[in-house]
Amino acid sequence: MLAVLLAAVFAAVELLPGDAATATSERGDSAADVASRRHLLGLDRPVWERFWDWMTALPTGDLGTSARGEKVTSLLADPFPNTLLLAASAFFLTVAASLALGCWAAARPGRPVDRIIGHAATSAFAVPEFVISVGLLLVLSLWTGWLPAVTLTGADGDPATWTMLIMPVLALVIPQTGWNTRIVRGALADQAATPHVEAAHFDGLPIRQVVLRHALPGAIPVIATGIATSTGMLLGGTVVVETLFNYPGIGTVLANAVAARDTPLIAGVVVCAGTAITLVLLAADLIRARILGARP
Repeated sequence: MLAVLLAAVFAAVELLPGDAATATSERGDSAADVASRRHLLGLDRPVWERFWDWMTALPTGDLGTSARGEKVTSLLADPFPNTLLLAASAFFLTVAASLALGCWAAARPGRPVDRIIGHAATSAFAVPEFVISVGLLLVLSLWTGWLPAVTLTGADGDPATWTMLIMPVLALVIPQTGWNTRIVRGALADQAATPHVEAAHFDGLPIRQVVLRHALPGAIPVIATGIATSTGMLLGGTVVVETLFNYPGIGTVLANAVAARDTPLIAGVVVCAGTAITLVLLAADLIRARILGARP
């Protein structure tokens, strides 16, 4: 699947107007200079040949050379951990908030709290990350001055302080919490109709105990799978958020790589993101298999 996606990346960049030689040329470069650079980058070769060379080097950890002559692995060495930090922070906050809101709504089915959480979750998911980012910038930066509008970095290229993460993380957490709260609420609603949960109700157990001890364990496989599948949306959102907040992650690298038609660098970002998503999906499958396998 990843190989197909990478082939699509090579084909899509090939269809864009211009190429890396033109995009990275300096002012004053002649047509001969650009042609020489095109030959140096191998852009005068068929795209399938370049794709095959890149794929055969991938198992050795070689992600190729960027259009500016730098190793792709070196270019991603610092931004990728920053993106993992941003995405992991948003992911764990999303899981905690979604479980809390979903359980709260499930404990009061059909009541105003349930309806308010349901409508709020739907609305939050419907709002794109860039709209939320602009709203956060207006409120937390321009109007109140509590946080800087852009991410300031230290000498090592990482965010200068942890406060630089607040707005980017919130911009990712809000829509993802909306989506995952709907998943948690739906999974708990399905569990509410199972015999053991209905028996717990008939026994007069407190509603909190029914939800947390009887309904939630059975809903965990569905919740884990649903949250894991939203990881792709989360990482996709980082591209927009990192660009808006000037956050030093692979989203910013990807935006610059697309502008430069830098195919090896774009493919390197796709490999890193695809690997992270695959690991999360694998973890969700292991959780699901362990819980379902433990059932009598």
